[in-house]
Amino acid sequence: MTIKEVSEKYDISADTLRYYERIGLIPPVPRTQSGVRDYDEASCRWVNLMKCFRKAGVQIEALIEYVALFREGDHTEAARKAILVEQRDQLVKRMAQMQESLDLLDQKIENYERGIVQVERQMKR
Repeated sequence: MTIKEVSEKYDISADTLRYYERIGLIPPVPRTQSGVRDYDEASCRWVNLMKCFRKAGVQIEALIEYVALFREGDHTEAARKAILVEQRDQLVKRMAQMQESLDLLDQKIENYERGIVQVERQMKR
């Protein structure tokens, strides 16, 4: 697949794809004889994985380390798993914080729907 096709399929700009490759978030993409990127199935799996991780807020530095360890071989499995566990723990914490915020917003909306805005009145004092 061309970079344009991958960009459209995964809704990632071509510039972002080039950047991901340049910094090591995805392994080097195979190229045609003329030097044009030719994304194969494995490259597309990496793009999809990185998109998912980034959408989850996984830190770029952690992902670069993860890919570097992956490229070193199977003996790095424990280290790669440790990175994923740490990033998952951080995501769970962010999700809990977001849930608290959502709960508060829901409560505030419910107060408005019920016509009860006592807290706002108290905040004006």
